[in-house]
Amino acid sequence: MTVAAMWEARAAVGRGAELAAWVRESALPAVRGAAGLERAELLSAPGERVLLITWWSGEPVPVADPPAELLGRPVHRWSFTSEHVERALPVE
Repeated sequence: MTVAAMWEARAAVGRGAELAAWVRESALPAVRGAAGLERAELLSAPGERVLLITWWSGEPVPVADPPAELLGRPVHRWSFTSEHVERALPVE
């Protein structure tokens, strides 16, 4: 069973790049090498939002909160169980 854990934060105004850097430099190293981690992906979105999705075989390791001054609102977290995976087919 694969579990996807989503961690999403909105940065304080003007601090989106700092929040993304915090995830790369602190949050990712904290989960890297954890038992069951299959994959991690860091994304950004308009509105200075930063999203970290981690895929686990088993129970996800929680991602910590960043320093409060980087946040525009509290972090949101969700876990999902994989129901179906479909790979993209090569374009000919």
